[in-house]
Amino acid sequence: MKLYVVGGAVRDRLLGLPAADRDWVAVGATPEQLVALGYLPVGKDFPVFLHPRTHEEVALARTERKVALGYRGFQIHAAPEVTLEEDLLRRDLTINAIAEAEDGTLIDPFGGRADLAAGVLRHVSPAFAEDPVRLLRLARFAARFPHFTVAPETEALLRQLVQAGEVDALVPERVWQELSRGLMAERPSRMLQVLQRCGALQRLLPGFPTEAPEPGATLDRAAAAGPDAAPLPVRAALLLQPLGGAAAAARAAALRTDHDSAWLAARLPASHAALQALADARQAGTLRAEALLSSFEAHDALRRPARLAALLAASDLLAARPGHASALVPLLDDLAAWPTAAAAAAAQARGAAGTAIGDAVRSARRQRLSEHLAPARDP
Repeated sequence: MKLYVVGGAVRDRLLGLPAADRDWVAVGATPEQLVALGYLPVGKDFPVFLHPRTHEEVALARTERKVALGYRGFQIHAAPEVTLEEDLLRRDLTINAIAEAEDGTLIDPFGGRADLAAGVLRHVSPAFAEDPVRLLRLARFAARFPHFTVAPETEALLRQLVQAGEVDALVPERVWQELSRGLMAERPSRMLQVLQRCGALQRLLPGFPTEAPEPGATLDRAAAAGPDAAPLPVRAALLLQPLGGAAAAARAAALRTDHDSAWLAARLPASHAALQALADARQAGTLRAEALLSSFEAHDALRRPARLAALLAASDLLAARPGHASALVPLLDDLAAWPTAAAAAAAQARGAAGTAIGDAVRSARRQRLSEHLAPARDP
C-alpha cells in the first residue's frame, strides 16, 4: 500500500496559500487491510476511511463509470489494482489532479503544475462533462482564483454538459453548497460569468436576467467588504435580488438556503428603497421617530435586530453607499436593548391593561427615538 496527498492541499501549497485539510488516496490496498491497520470506515458511496491518528480522510484509489443522469449516476470501482494515474484521471481539473507522495515527490500526469503557473482552469478528461457538480466547482474556482481563465475546450464541455440536461439533475442542497462557497470567494462575479456563458445560470436561477449579471459588481463589493461586513445571508440576498421579492423568496426556498438568507432574499427587493429613504431623512435631519419605529416593527427588528442590521448592510451594498442605511443600526441597537419594564409598570399604575400597556410601551419607545433624533443644541 502507498499513500498520496491529493487535490486541494497539494494545489494550495503550490500556490503558496495556507494549507487546506489534506485528503489522501491509498493505492494497492483493500478495505480489510485499512481496517486491520486501525482506519475507521466512514464512506457511504465509496470506500473512505479516517486515519487512526490524524483523522484525515483516506480514500481507496478508484475509477468511475457513468451509468445514469446526474452527479450520482456513477458506478464506482475501488480495488488494489487501480493505479494512482487512473484515480487522478477521474478528477475534475488538472490543478486538482496532482498527487504528493509521502517523501514529497509530486506526481502530475496531466500538466496541473503548468496550468497553475499559467493560471488556467482545464478539465482532466472528457468525462468532466458527465458530472454537473464539476461545472459548479469550476465556477466556484473561477471566483476563488479570479486571475485564472477557463480553457476554451473546457468551456465547450461546460456547454455540452448543460445541453445534455445534466444541470437539471442537480439536487438543491448541492447547488446551494457550491453557490454559497462561490459567493464567499474573492470575486463572486466570476462565478456568475462562467455559469452564464455556458447557459447554466438560467437553469439554476430561473428568471435571472439574461444580460450581463447585474449583481456581479454588487457581490464583488460585498466580497471586498469582507465576511464580517457581508456574511453569506447578505450575499445571498444580493444574488437573488434581481428576481424580485416573491421570486427571490421562492428561489431561496427552492435552493433550501439557511433561514437568514431566505429572510433577507425575500425582503431586500421590497425594503431597499424605503430603507435608503429613511437613511436619507436621517442624514437630512428630517427623520421622524414614528416612521423609524414603524420600520423597525415591520421588520421584527426589536426581537431580531441582527437581521435588520444585515438587511441595512445589503441595501447599502446594493446602492453602493457604504454605511448609509447602516447608520441606523446604533438607533436600533439602543432601542432593542432599552428596558421597557418601567414604561409598562407606569402604565399599569395608571390603570392600563391589555393592549393599552403595549400602546404605552410603544409610545415610550417612540419618545426614546425622538430624543435620539432631535438635533443637537449648542451649549
